[in-house]
Amino acid sequence: MSNDIPWSINSAKTRLAASLERIAKDGPDVKSVFTQTFLPSKKNNQHLLKTPLSGALVSVKDLFDVDGYVTRAGTRFMENDVAATSDATPIKQLRDAGVALVGHSNMTELAFSGLGINPHYGTPANSLFPDCIPGGSSAGGAVSVALGLADIAIGTDTGGSLRIPAAFNGIVGFKPSQMSVSRKGCKSLSHSLDSVGPMANSVNACRLAYHTMRQTTAVSHSLHSAKFVIPNNLALDDLDTAVSAGFSAAVDALSNAGFVIERKNIEVLDVIKTLPVWHFASVESMAEYEHAMETQLDMIDPRVASRIARAHDVDAVSYVKSLKARQALITQYEHQEAGNIILMPTCPILPPKLAALQADDELYFSTNVQVLRNPSIANVLDACSISLPFQHANHSIGIMLTAPNLHDDDLLNAAQRCEKVFRP
Repeated sequence: MSNDIPWSINSAKTRLAASLERIAKDGPDVKSVFTQTFLPSKKNNQHLLKTPLSGALVSVKDLFDVDGYVTRAGTRFMENDVAATSDATPIKQLRDAGVALVGHSNMTELAFSGLGINPHYGTPANSLFPDCIPGGSSAGGAVSVALGLADIAIGTDTGGSLRIPAAFNGIVGFKPSQMSVSRKGCKSLSHSLDSVGPMANSVNACRLAYHTMRQTTAVSHSLHSAKFVIPNNLALDDLDTAVSAGFSAAVDALSNAGFVIERKNIEVLDVIKTLPVWHFASVESMAEYEHAMETQLDMIDPRVASRIARAHDVDAVSYVKSLKARQALITQYEHQEAGNIILMPTCPILPPKLAALQADDELYFSTNVQVLRNPSIANVLDACSISLPFQHANHSIGIMLTAPNLHDDDLLNAAQRCEKVFRP
């Protein structure tokens, strides 16, 4: 087993107990990381399987059903729902592989933000900079891994919700091809854009989780003579000084290691700027949560509710036109960039201060647009994408690799090669 894997089936019970004890103490570093923890269950290791994941501690985003527990989705209006009677499909696959489930990790309400702020259950502190946002929406999951409370976090990614918190907390976040992992038993934000994937401290750990959750019908295609392409347009606009310097250092390191890197304009990125991407999440979440919006609006975070309510500004014809325009973009991207891996910073900024965003609605929404800009490209283009941590000048940033749909294994292979350069 790879030396970057910290778990073993023999130590799982002890490690789980230590993690739960630390969470129960509710110190400032772990406060609000979980919405609820799970009682140690015979199901967690009932098979005593010898699989690559046996004994791994796994946190579960509060969007996934776990047998015996209420799935709250970071909300108050769901907290008294009936408990799930079975695991979500990917959670069952992991449990059957011998993992130990730690708890439901905290998240932005209904997964509707890339910042990770939750007014109902508190906002997890950024593991690197405690006064900054953790990133979202899979906020608690990323922090749980960064703090060692879990080995792997399972979350969702609609516009960067795995990769943003991974980048902000110095870990790896992998958004697989959407169709490759089942979403059965997982509450939806946008059925057009949602993907299920892992976060961990290494690419290998993400790979193991992904291969366990991957549907057998999802066949990974091969990238022949893949090269890295850095977009001159959109993705490098308005970078923080620290992010710009860190990204340049990462590119130099990859070039010196022999990676083939090209810089050019990527046509679809100019077209993406004209697509009203917000149509998908607003319309599709309204379809899911319209009853709550009509009867329990006072229980919903106003910043989340206002974005769902934008669905009322979209007529059926406009929504269908957006769907068709997106499909045309996907086709164009897969034709023009076949064989290429797009290389860019995960987020153009470092994690901002939590207090500033809590106090200022305008800053909240503009910052949300900033952090979602680069990672959401992969969701719109139906691609797979991974964020790797890179340290430069006392800052940790995310370096993101994106490849076309169903090229997950080649993307993971490329990411693992990059990881060896970034963390020799």
